Amino acid sequence: MFEFNLENTDNLARAWSFTTAHWEFHTPIFMPVWTKATVKWIDKENLDEMWAEIILNNTYHLYLRPWDETIKHFWWVHKFQNYNKPILTDSWWFQVFSLWEIKNKLSPENKTLPDKNGIILWKQKLVKITNEWVHFRSYIDWSKHFFTPENVMDIQSNLWADIIMAFDECAPWHSNKEYAKQAMDRTHNWAIKCVERWKENNENREKNWLYPQALFPIVQWVIYDDLRVESAKFIWSLDTPWVAIWWLSVWESKEDMYRILDVIEEHLPKNKPRYLMWVWTPEDLIEAIDRWVDMFDCVLPTRIWRHWTAFSNYGNIKLKNNKYKLDDSPLDNLCECKVCKNYSKWYLRHLVIENELLWMQLLSYHNLHLLINITKRARESILKNQYKEFKKDFWKRLEK
Repeated sequence: MFEFNLENTDNLARAWSFTTAHWEFHTPIFMPVWTKATVKWIDKENLDEMWAEIILNNTYHLYLRPWDETIKHFWWVHKFQNYNKPILTDSWWFQVFSLWEIKNKLSPENKTLPDKNGIILWKQKLVKITNEWVHFRSYIDWSKHFFTPENVMDIQSNLWADIIMAFDECAPWHSNKEYAKQAMDRTHNWAIKCVERWKENNENREKNWLYPQALFPIVQWVIYDDLRVESAKFIWSLDTPWVAIWWLSVWESKEDMYRILDVIEEHLPKNKPRYLMWVWTPEDLIEAIDRWVDMFDCVLPTRIWRHWTAFSNYGNIKLKNNKYKLDDSPLDNLCECKVCKNYSKWYLRHLVIENELLWMQLLSYHNLHLLINITKRARESILKNQYKEFKKDFWKRLEK
């Protein structure tokens, strides 16, 4: 019930097709992120309009609420959120990492006096890491939880996603090499345990007439070339159908991201799909596809409206700028989404200035549609052996 086929290569750019229990998807592909079983401002009918073929759910948040056992009671996350296409549940270490301290609430364990504005602040560390497990407190109710490689696999099995991610440690991007090496070794040890439990779970799923899940182990670590190569070789050696590459382009420079991709390319299997996590700008998609990457995701397309920003094939558009005050053109004349077909820059700017909530929905829709469409056009060019020309045309427009 899970198969993948390499349809064509154009230099390093690749086009794959995947068959899952919940239909097919095709790469290159950008996956919208349904963090808590929903995309901000976007419903599943919107995703169908965009021809989104696969989405990503966040295991950490669904585990905390409504709880994976609750979703299991409703049979699977597909039924829970009424989404009947392929779903990937992500590695949740980033949430553990990013929520290691919470501010602007009163900690029952660390009371402090109000600041000069009368706001009670606290900083309470929520996470403890060992080589065997991660202990953390819920940001919702302070309850205590343990993550191990084994229960991470079990929780994702309860969610019934088509594709699941191994448990890994997300060390800060500026970690020194000593700590980066420790985190990489810990991640590799966890990956071995994840693979073992994943295989056990798939055997049990088969006995109960449930479809198998595919597993992504994750290449680590930071921007040290030798550690990335070591990690790529280790992940290659694991008996899994996929390979993921973690933590590029978030805080590192684009130059570092492209360099690392070039460094590890020869050390990854060519017969396995490759997933680069947290890549979200049009230009990064174009460059990563040209560096053998097949799948992408990020939450930022539905968040950058906070900065009144829309993507385009000609560069980002910051709608508060005065130059759009009398601009009656669409956000992008190459984009065929309903926003570009029906609304002008000056109208969208008006919504922004008036703080009408509609602009958040429209920008989220456009940004997701544009990234999905870019990967679809990239796929078409790869199948025609024209990706070099496609990339050249993209940069020519962007640099005008």
